[in-house]
Amino acid sequence: MSDETEKPGEEAPRPQYRGATKFTTAELVEGEAPESAPHRAQGIRNVVTSLKGPLKPRDLMEEIGAVAGAWRAKIVTLFPEAFPGTLGLSLTGKALDAGLWALDTIDLRPFGIGKHRNVDDTPAGGGAGMVLRADVVAAALDEAAVGTPADRAKWPVVYMSPRGTPFTQAMARRFAEADGMTILCGRFEGVDERVLEHYGIEEVSIGDFVLTGGEIAAQVIIDAIVRLRPGVLGNAESAVEESHSNGLLEHPQYTRPAEWEGRAIPEVLMSGNHKKIADWRRAQSEALTRARRPDLWEKLGK
Repeated sequence: MSDETEKPGEEAPRPQYRGATKFTTAELVEGEAPESAPHRAQGIRNVVTSLKGPLKPRDLMEEIGAVAGAWRAKIVTLFPEAFPGTLGLSLTGKALDAGLWALDTIDLRPFGIGKHRNVDDTPAGGGAGMVLRADVVAAALDEAAVGTPADRAKWPVVYMSPRGTPFTQAMARRFAEADGMTILCGRFEGVDERVLEHYGIEEVSIGDFVLTGGEIAAQVIIDAIVRLRPGVLGNAESAVEESHSNGLLEHPQYTRPAEWEGRAIPEVLMSGNHKKIADWRRAQSEALTRARRPDLWEKLGK
């Protein structure tokens, strides 16, 4: 029997850790931080290629191979933990797990300035709120650009902004045809205009309203894009018949039961006459668009 047997009333000796140095959080906070934004930051990228959880080495190699040619979204954000969010559910989640697309989040905070990693400052000329610094955002964008095509047609770079061009189905198709894209998620009062001009960033809006940040908006457009990618939707025709796919709002949809609360499915849909059904659906789409979206109706020249 070992002489190191624990005696009653004595505390067992704690195991000694070898090959590692332990620090307190105070010691870490007091570490030197750069006075200007670094060109590259290590350990700030989070790549999501699967929702399966921890991977074994062999599984990891298979995951890397599966997403090698996949459409990829790179998100520059102060809140990388917001992703994949709803994108990890349903069809987009299954497609992410299958390697049909990939997600790469780039945390903006490690590019911050000084001891506290500041990423923003007060607006020039005064005013409420804070503005994300150009040098900090630029360093993160440079990190995001590594390994991506310089051609913006192949790799768009966008900033989610309420003053941007309204996001449309046509825009979703354009982005879906690219190799991938980089999305900058703003916070506070926005981003220094100079970095947007310097990088020629395309500003995109999901509506005439203001959110607290661009993360939710980024998830909206990624969802719209990913579902257009080959293999994501179970029925490819679903994307063809939806609202906005042909400039019109989608026609009404029905399913079982044939009658509910005294309301019956329109007789034409039960007729089996495909020509009549198509004509009815087209007429319904036109009527809805004319009534609810006169702006779209006008664009169609109706």
